Amino acid sequence: MIRVPQHIINAIFEQAYNELPNETCGLLAGNQTEVVKHFPMTNIDHSPEHFSFDPAEQFKVLREARAEGLQIIANFHSHPETPSRPSEEDIRLAYDPNILYFIASLAAEIPVLKAFRIQNGKVTEEEISNQ
Repeated sequence: MIRVPQHIINAIFEQAYNELPNETCGLLAGNQTEVVKHFPMTNIDHSPEHFSFDPAEQFKVLREARAEGLQIIANFHSHPETPSRPSEEDIRLAYDPNILYFIASLAAEIPVLKAFRIQNGKVTEEEISNQ
């Protein structure tokens, strides 16, 4: 289980809605059991079906997290029109087996945020707690 404060969940959804019709993306920092900081990033693909981080922005976030004594423990992106589950592309591009992959789906009236471990092509859902 990973704990994510409600204000960070809200920030992810707000970012996702603000960047429609494109996917949004970013990094989440904290420790093995809790997300403590949300780093919104630019989707340089500007696409409703793909995302890529801006490399310069990614290095800036990594430096900032380290300076604050935090680890990058997850990345996130949105699915504007599809469910909150990894696509084939998401699985193929999941290079780091040590982090979580969060997907915020805006496909239904009520948005859904889910977290996944993706290791060697195998997807396992991780429970999110906002308590």
